[in-house]
Amino acid sequence: MPPAMTDLVDIWAAHSPLDGQAPVHVTMDFLLPTGIYIQMEVPREATIQHIKLLLWKQAKSFPLSSFLGEMESHMFECVNQAAVHEELEDETRRLCDVRPFLPVFRLVTRNCGRAERLLDSKIGVIIGKGLHELDGINDQEVKDFRSKMQRLSEERMQRVQMMSFTEWLQACFSPQLEPSAGTAIADGANDWPADLKVIIHFDQSQDSTSLKVPSSCTPSVLIEIALKKWQTTHAPEEETNKDKHILRVSQCLDFLCGDHPLIQYKYIRSCLQAKESPHLTLVHINAVKTIFDKENAAIGAVVSRKSSNPPLPLPPKKRAPTVQVRAGLFHGTELLCKPAVSSESSGRSNHSLENNTLEFEISVCDLPRMTRLCFAIYAIMEKVKKKSYKNPHINKYQTIRKAGKVHYPIAWVNTMVFDYKGQLKTGDMILHCWSSFPDELEEMLNPIGTVRINPYPENATALHIHFPDYGPHPIVFPPFDKILEKAAEIAGSSDSTPIGRGGKKFHIELKEIMERDPLSQLCENEKDLIWTLRLDCRENFPQSLPKLLLSVKWSKHEDMAQLQALLQIWPKLSPRDALELLDFNYPDQYVREYAVSCLRDMSDEELLQYLLQLVQVLRYEPYYDCALTHFLLERAQKNRKIGHFLFWHLRSEIHMPAVSIQFALILEAYCRGSIPHIEVLKKQVEALSKLKSVNELIKLGTIKNTRSKTKEAMLTKEAMITCLKQSGYSEALSDLHSPLNPNVLLSDINVEKCRYMDSKMKPLWIVYNNKLMSSDTLGIIFKNGDDLRQDMLTLQILRLMDLLWKEANLDLRIVPYGCLATGDRAGLIEVVSSADTIANIQLTSSNVAAAAAFNKDALLNWLKERNSGDALERAIEEFTLSCAGYCVATYVLGIGDRHSDNIMVRSTGQLFHIDFGHILGNFKSKFGIKRERVPFILTHDFIHVIQQGKTGYTEKFGSFRQYCEEAYLVLRKNGNLFITLFALMLTAGLPELTSVKDIQYLKDSLALGKSDEEALKQFRQKFDEALRESWTTKVNWMAHNVAKDNRS
Repeated sequence: MPPAMTDLVDIWAAHSPLDGQAPVHVTMDFLLPTGIYIQMEVPREATIQHIKLLLWKQAKSFPLSSFLGEMESHMFECVNQAAVHEELEDETRRLCDVRPFLPVFRLVTRNCGRAERLLDSKIGVIIGKGLHELDGINDQEVKDFRSKMQRLSEERMQRVQMMSFTEWLQACFSPQLEPSAGTAIADGANDWPADLKVIIHFDQSQDSTSLKVPSSCTPSVLIEIALKKWQTTHAPEEETNKDKHILRVSQCLDFLCGDHPLIQYKYIRSCLQAKESPHLTLVHINAVKTIFDKENAAIGAVVSRKSSNPPLPLPPKKRAPTVQVRAGLFHGTELLCKPAVSSESSGRSNHSLENNTLEFEISVCDLPRMTRLCFAIYAIMEKVKKKSYKNPHINKYQTIRKAGKVHYPIAWVNTMVFDYKGQLKTGDMILHCWSSFPDELEEMLNPIGTVRINPYPENATALHIHFPDYGPHPIVFPPFDKILEKAAEIAGSSDSTPIGRGGKKFHIELKEIMERDPLSQLCENEKDLIWTLRLDCRENFPQSLPKLLLSVKWSKHEDMAQLQALLQIWPKLSPRDALELLDFNYPDQYVREYAVSCLRDMSDEELLQYLLQLVQVLRYEPYYDCALTHFLLERAQKNRKIGHFLFWHLRSEIHMPAVSIQFALILEAYCRGSIPHIEVLKKQVEALSKLKSVNELIKLGTIKNTRSKTKEAMLTKEAMITCLKQSGYSEALSDLHSPLNPNVLLSDINVEKCRYMDSKMKPLWIVYNNKLMSSDTLGIIFKNGDDLRQDMLTLQILRLMDLLWKEANLDLRIVPYGCLATGDRAGLIEVVSSADTIANIQLTSSNVAAAAAFNKDALLNWLKERNSGDALERAIEEFTLSCAGYCVATYVLGIGDRHSDNIMVRSTGQLFHIDFGHILGNFKSKFGIKRERVPFILTHDFIHVIQQGKTGYTEKFGSFRQYCEEAYLVLRKNGNLFITLFALMLTAGLPELTSVKDIQYLKDSLALGKSDEEALKQFRQKFDEALRESWTTKVNWMAHNVAKDNRS
């Protein structure tokens, strides 16, 4: 694939003071359908529509112009930066945004309706994969899935068109509610107040008023009170109708829909916890109905689409060493029978194994529906002599040794034994393999890997296999009713083994097994006991279903049938417990459908909490059309916020070959069923593309000016500001929904406040004005070159911890700021307002960087400067609570690299951690020595703040310690949930979460398997260790401050 043009002299790049002015006009080549070639200059910021108009005028002076026909019946094609043909159906895009690989356009005739092609074009742009690529896939499963999803999407859009305004408002802007209005949270505050002070702003007016209303007051009552207040001051004679108005959170597009008590809305609760007055805006309903009407019009303009002809496939690349093939049949991670191995093949080019038949010691009738056939291709090499050089990569995969030889993996590939229709596969297949291996292999096979073939055959090993034919008719896996009939037949037979009830002794043993964490392995005797007492499990331990499933002999169709019958009467699990059933260990179709049925009880808020994992476990689904895909699409199309984050979680990994087709299909289905959302997402995609261009401009600029850091900073900052002020950039970056929070509307960039940060990847610090509240600004950090998915996972877990603590009436004032991966090593981070790093706080209080880390008064003085009286007392309480929360969280998650620039404090007192590049105990070391020796950060200046600057003030410190212990015990009770969530992320490709061994850290830190007393004793030892060794933290911080001071 040819490289994209990224140099500063790129004709599409913004103008830069480093290299002078980019050309206003670009010389373009145009090839017409008549065979005429025209070269002409066009404005680089012109729209495609304007360029077509210029070309049409120019073409009139050339031969055969009369044969062109109508201008609207033609469109341009080009080769884009990814070296893929792109149809430019959306003619509102500008040339500099299209960025063709070469300045060449071909004019072609449209072969179907304009509206349908425009929709296809927009979907292709926003999902990052042209739909013609999906059209060209010669796979019946892909075609059937797309056809089904298109039909369902059209039906969905018809239902949306029939929605009332109220139903639409609920779907797009559903209010965030607390479960009940009467819950009190023990954060040092009392129960919720009886009355609320609410600031009401009036839309289309600068006026506002303060109202005191009961906390049990509903939005409709508050609207009525506000309108009466407006009438008395502005229009006494004017009649107002409360039904014609709606309340919106002033800073964002959160509407107070429904008739719930005010205290039940999350926004109101958060304001009370922060001791702030809620700000609400009274909006006339017609202003919102305008959006409703616009979206309905967008749906009405769309029609069905026809497929294009598929492109010719590329031939596979040939490989050459002496090889052998190993194959195994798996159900999840369970090996169903002994693996089969081919004979050795040698040759200079193709390796022929034509006379090799791989046979497995299992009957076809015993194959589970989700059986996968896993292949490994490996080279047979002479064993390396001890004196000779050892290749570390070879050593890593020396999993089989025999007769002085080692087997070195070359490639692997998996395929399902049954196709998506349930038919046993037959005939010839070419499987294009994968060359990257995970850390853990089962007999050199990779059952946890994808069942998709490598979509880049030109760079892949090709394995040719043949499935045998068993007769004139296809073998089909039995339908579900036949499976239940088999189970009933077994149950009714006289020689069937009685299930029986266990005695007291067995019940105690069963209880002990069921209480183990998900990482605990079951021995064969324990599996037999669980299977024998499966009815006891159902009645007494329904949440133990995962352990029962691991005890089933899936290679016996009789046991499988009995399990399916039992599953029909199994009690419904809570959504949190059901999540584990979506792990790779539970591949059975009906088990996963049962899990999804349990997830349907999730609220929208709960689904958002676990959406990251639910997207990742789509990788475990062997077929495109599955219950989980339908569930996610259904919920996403009913709730715009869920749809927003589902889109970005999928879109951010569309570049990964193993999931690119699967995720593209789901994205296409979502877009077709959410047509009004397309323009919103398109705007975000365009804005992120512009930010990436600015970032690359800065990176190249800093490379060119490495000699003078001062000159570099001045010139590159000037280039960045000039670039952001250009109309092409300012327009693309204005008036969009924030990708971090789709309910926040960003108006325009406050260019003078923007900068880039002085780290390797030069992140952009972008400051936006809030469109809904002009006095409010929002900071966003754009990163290009860093994988934010691990940060995103850590922050998601912190949000969950915060939720669990609040459920236990413990609010530890956590700040899980927004973080979103948006593409290949790219994403956004929310800037927390009114906050600074510990390093900056310390450095501003001392003239000597080395001494700053040891100034215990710096932090307390900083808080005193920003708070006084009761506010200072509240800030110290906020600091105490948040410090306790993060001490426990960072210990449990094993978060490393905790220097003073990775810990921040808000002016309100809340402490919080940032930058989670090292988790699960992967602490940094230098020269083989661990730099971080403490389980979590608890320095004496933190204690100095907690104790309000007093020595020997043990009451406050005792409260702090009590908060830590209570928080730790709450997390222990939910230990299985944390293990499950990390296990579901194992195939995401995160650098520090690649195997089950990494999750073992969580089991150890939470002391799972121990009693609460033993666990608390362990935590107290860690707490005392953190206090005792806090001087080592200070030394590390001193070194960090000195290094930072030298860099600046």
